[in-house]
Amino acid sequence: MVQSAVREETKRPAAKKADLYSWARHQAELLRAGRLSEIDAAAIADEIDDVGEEQYDKLESALRVLMLHLLKWDHQPSMRSRSWTLTIREQRRRAERQLQKNPGLKFQVGEALEAAYEDARLEAANETGLPLSIFPVRPPFEHAEIMQRSIVWPGDED
Repeated sequence: MVQSAVREETKRPAAKKADLYSWARHQAELLRAGRLSEIDAAAIADEIDDVGEEQYDKLESALRVLMLHLLKWDHQPSMRSRSWTLTIREQRRRAERQLQKNPGLKFQVGEALEAAYEDARLEAANETGLPLSIFPVRPPFEHAEIMQRSIVWPGDED
């Protein structure tokens, strides 16, 4: 009886908002059982779209942090640190991993770079204390450059 009540509750749209985990598990159960007339197809489609957006957001986030550190590297040479080089390497790995796991994102790299750079530029001005006008309005880097440009801290040469 309790299990039946929980299942009935998970059919309602409010259930998705209140408990996404239980709603998703129930929808998956219905799909596996072939009970397609009982699924919430529109909401499932929205969730699938959200999964794709999350993958794009991960790529954009890695590119943002990467370009932020490249901007700081270029505009504050006296402040360079091993930490910055390690962050650049890590964010390169994260961006590459996202592109490997999600080959369809390769067609979105330009858009992600543009969006990420807008935020990286603002963050660079805030973190460095330099005027925003110092940083180019358009991304000064191509994708290949941000992924391959040599940034090495003395003693860390490969």
